[in-house]
Amino acid sequence: MQEVESLMERGVCEGVFPGGVLLVARGNEELFFKAVGVANLYTGIPVGRSTVFDLASLTKPLATTLAVMRLITEKKIDLSAPLARNLPELAEARKSEITWRHLLCHTSGLPAYRPFYRRLLNLAEADRNAEMRRLLIAEPLLHEAGSKTVYSDVGFLLLQSAVEVVAGMPLDRFVMETIYGPRLAGDLFFIRHRDKNCPERLYAATERCPARGVLNGIVHDENAFALGGVGGHAGLFGTVDGVYRLLRQLMAEHAGNASSYWFGRAIVSHFFSKPADAERAVGFDVPSPEGSSSGRYFDRHQTVGHLGFTGTSFWMELGEGISVILLTNRIHPSRLNERIKLFRPALHDAVIRCVKSMDRKIL
Repeated sequence: MQEVESLMERGVCEGVFPGGVLLVARGNEELFFKAVGVANLYTGIPVGRSTVFDLASLTKPLATTLAVMRLITEKKIDLSAPLARNLPELAEARKSEITWRHLLCHTSGLPAYRPFYRRLLNLAEADRNAEMRRLLIAEPLLHEAGSKTVYSDVGFLLLQSAVEVVAGMPLDRFVMETIYGPRLAGDLFFIRHRDKNCPERLYAATERCPARGVLNGIVHDENAFALGGVGGHAGLFGTVDGVYRLLRQLMAEHAGNASSYWFGRAIVSHFFSKPADAERAVGFDVPSPEGSSSGRYFDRHQTVGHLGFTGTSFWMELGEGISVILLTNRIHPSRLNERIKLFRPALHDAVIRCVKSMDRKIL
């Protein structure tokens, strides 16, 4: 994987990101790992395998979506059911048609983003969750539910509220207790601002914020920050090994060869599928027809993954069992750095070329 290794090193030299890690695997076999650069430009501490990254929107598939899958296994919800069964206020706000599936597929009709934090930060922390729920209920729909795909942080914030009502506990606690447990402890977790039990780890710094300083072990996303560090759309932190172990479990369940099942083959396969009336899988993304960050060589009919704003991503080709995890701190020290948009597809193309080359040599 000389070409891939060179690309990762160039990513640092050319300012794509200060530091990052790449893990390539097929099933249970790790094919390649590389760590480059620094976790923090101001301390010069190098990135390593145990570096913890702000996973940003990887929270959507790896926490909130899995929480919904858990509730399904517990027979507490139905994806096709209106969310208003659990949040009656939605019916009163003329949102009775929105289902769990609409939110997971980003077809709810809700907007992509709203800066709710501007209002929330003026309130006492104890009052913010209730105010967020009120704002989400009141948020006007841009279009009819099910009629259009609009990638939406707002939709996953609403999912968070619904999950917490059904589960009877905060999203982070539900995920930690019923999914991650001791298997992933210390490698995938949320960080609440006032949590004294926060793991003491090496964190990859993100943005240098005028109000909050250099963010290190503090969630970057402003809406998640205003909620104390936990959002349905952002807030998850993790290492490359934590992400890999979780993806490996999901792929094994999808293939029907897991040693034990967390959700079941049918549920995982359903969430990895793209409904006919949607552009995304259920809680996961799929490669776009053109210009995908996954590059040109992943089979887009058998691939799911997701991107994170901080410079994180994962893609899984289900047929071949190939997973590629890239975690970087590309927004350190500024979110204006967008060089990763060109870097990601080039890197993924190089990875798949190398994997195919390895296969030919084995044959």
